[in-house]
Amino acid sequence: MTATIYHNPRCSKSRNALTILQAAGEKPEVVEYLKTGWTRELLTSLFADAGITARVALRKGESVAKELGLSAPDTTDDQIIDAMIAHPVLVERPIVRTPKGVAVCRPMSNLLPLLDAPLQGPVTDAKGKVLVDDEGNAL
Repeated sequence: MTATIYHNPRCSKSRNALTILQAAGEKPEVVEYLKTGWTRELLTSLFADAGITARVALRKGESVAKELGLSAPDTTDDQIIDAMIAHPVLVERPIVRTPKGVAVCRPMSNLLPLLDAPLQGPVTDAKGKVLVDDEGNAL
């Protein structure tokens, strides 16, 4: 299986998703989207494949989202995507794509169905915190 993770290395959730992918035997393509940016085609493809809207994928708590008024009910998905292209930090993270699908992996349990086989736990992060328990459940 080939996986791609749209990753922010400063984000603990993103680092945890990468750890889980690697524990599952993946050598994912890591796309640091804050460096590479987004294209409209990529975002619309990811959102469509994940079955979500741009509004769902928007990091509403980011200051730039508030400044731009992106949470207003009359803001369109096209306007949100334009803002995401201009400000890549506005996209919720991490997003993972595998042959099984695409998901925003927040919560981490969204990642597990994308894996080839059930993950055998426990999986821990660099600090020893359990990410996946003995039964293969994301915590």
